[in-house]
Amino acid sequence: MVLAFSVTQTDGAARSGRLETAHGAIDTPAFMPVGTAATVKGMLPSSVRDTGAQILLGNTYHLMLRPGADRIEALGGLHNFMQWHGPILTDSGGYQVMSLKDLRKLDENGVRFRSHIDGSYHTLSPESSIRIQHQLDADITMAFDECTPFPVTSEVAADSMRLSMRWAGRSKEAFVPRDGYGLFGIVQGGVFDDLRRDSAAALVDIGFDGYAVGGLAVGEGQVEMLRVLDSTVPELPKGRPRYLMGVGKPHDLVEAVRRGIDMFDCVLPTRSGRTSQAFTRRGAINLRNARHSADPRPLDEACGCPACDGFSRAYLQHLVKAGEMLGAMLLTWHNLHYYQELMVGLRAAISAGSLEAFVADFTETQAKGDIPPI
Repeated sequence: MVLAFSVTQTDGAARSGRLETAHGAIDTPAFMPVGTAATVKGMLPSSVRDTGAQILLGNTYHLMLRPGADRIEALGGLHNFMQWHGPILTDSGGYQVMSLKDLRKLDENGVRFRSHIDGSYHTLSPESSIRIQHQLDADITMAFDECTPFPVTSEVAADSMRLSMRWAGRSKEAFVPRDGYGLFGIVQGGVFDDLRRDSAAALVDIGFDGYAVGGLAVGEGQVEMLRVLDSTVPELPKGRPRYLMGVGKPHDLVEAVRRGIDMFDCVLPTRSGRTSQAFTRRGAINLRNARHSADPRPLDEACGCPACDGFSRAYLQHLVKAGEMLGAMLLTWHNLHYYQELMVGLRAAISAGSLEAFVADFTETQAKGDIPPI
């Protein structure tokens, strides 16, 4: 294996660990802010680093269309292009192509699709996706797959999963091994336990540096998602990182960590920051609500991010109401900071053997909700 990963402590099924890449180390459990188009919206790379993030996610589909993989490679790779010198994981583009169902044609070779930008035609295959991710210089490359939609029948999910497993084998053959770089396979199979087990077994047989669980958080709901994790995670190698793709809300992260997941990504903290929502220890806060208009308190008195260090809820609401970009920037920074602090707390609790107490306190505090102004 070309990526070094060590589990440093366990608490039940949960693990804390360390993943070494060509561009630095990642402490797990880890949350990856999403920088789809070579930027985390509203944030400087240095600001993202200040939140505690150690790794970012970029996207093959968006970057191949604009500005193009050849250009990014010529400019020194994605790290240099976006001035993020830590680790980067790139999504293969499979999920984005799946979402273009009216603009794409899928077959055994790959997917031919029309660009959502200008209508031009492009093709993504396992080989081209891996090649583009190599050009981008991604520390962690994702195998090309079809993200199975929800809901579907078991027959449709089975056909989709088997196609993804054939593509996984081709992705592995196309990947160029080198020190500090790795390839992750993606478990598919919808909400069907037998398909998930078959998918995991197929990926383990191929052999990957890490294993992702894909095709969740697509409408099945948290209860079903956690049930799928309960049956899938035990099928994955204990000595390799496990990544739950596209998830999610703070409670989702906590429950997935309890089940042995090591890595996460989601647009939620940044998208919510741009739409006036802040995540806090006492749950989500909507800054558009009138009750914040004269509130002198910070979003979260225990938070040390720039949005909470001197700025009141009243001021933040003013920025939101006035449409000032600083409001979205500060709320995005706060949300990313909150997610990273949650990861720090989970890692510390696992190391101390006190995860269940941490989860109980987290759940109780979130359930209390935000305290109204006096």
